[in-house]
Amino acid sequence: MTTQTSTRPAPGRAGVADPVLVGCSHGTNDPIGRQVVRRILDDVRAARPRLDVREAFVDVQEPEVADVVTSVVTADGGSGRAVVVPLLLSGGYHVEVDIAEAVADRDGPSARAVATPALGPDHRLVDLLAHRLTEAGVRPHDAVVVAAAGSSRSGAARDVERVAAGLREWHPGPVTVGYGAKARPSVPYAVAAARAALADAAGPEQRDGGATTPRVVVAAYLLAPGYFYDRVLEASADVVTAPLGADPRLTSIVLDRYDTAVAALAAGE
Repeated sequence: MTTQTSTRPAPGRAGVADPVLVGCSHGTNDPIGRQVVRRILDDVRAARPRLDVREAFVDVQEPEVADVVTSVVTADGGSGRAVVVPLLLSGGYHVEVDIAEAVADRDGPSARAVATPALGPDHRLVDLLAHRLTEAGVRPHDAVVVAAAGSSRSGAARDVERVAAGLREWHPGPVTVGYGAKARPSVPYAVAAARAALADAAGPEQRDGGATTPRVVVAAYLLAPGYFYDRVLEASADVVTAPLGADPRLTSIVLDRYDTAVAALAAGE
């Protein structure tokens, strides 16, 4: 599937500066993970050169999203507008509480801030996850475990399940889900369950450890390396994909979320 990055101008009003795009990620201590998130936003800047794109976080790193939004909407005498795009794959506490609170009570006539939904679920994320599985050498008879960060909010799990459902349309073998925290089943449990199911279904010719023996492949449904990816690597899967990372499909989703929010802002003025 070929995906083109959106390079069209944002749907703002003539003569009015486009709202600032605030790309808000979780935050990580992993230096490679930080580089990946910066590259995602750099790709957005490259696709939309005139757009002011800023970085913000809900945890671990600074600046905090509320501080970035405040700096935008109070700039130039309070004429700034901000659209916060969560660089998060599913809805959950950070989207529904942290980011929502950062834009709350800023809906005045000259200073506005809104937040978009999370990046997922989206068919382009399914496509990207399938691409990472192909890179990792997944085979048709392998069992795939989609490993997501996890959330205490049930909506986040529904988002992940929708992505897994899309992946089942692409992969002929079994596809299940595991979570890094705050949701069940855990990734290690899901890996063990997938391995047990493969063993129960295998014939004698598939138990010799050869090329025909099904494996458990974890599809890391994570944006970048960091704490959760390290836990996924410890889950005893046979193969683990790379995180989604910077990709034109992600750039396209970010800009689509932004453009939809800008259009809504313009319609409300």
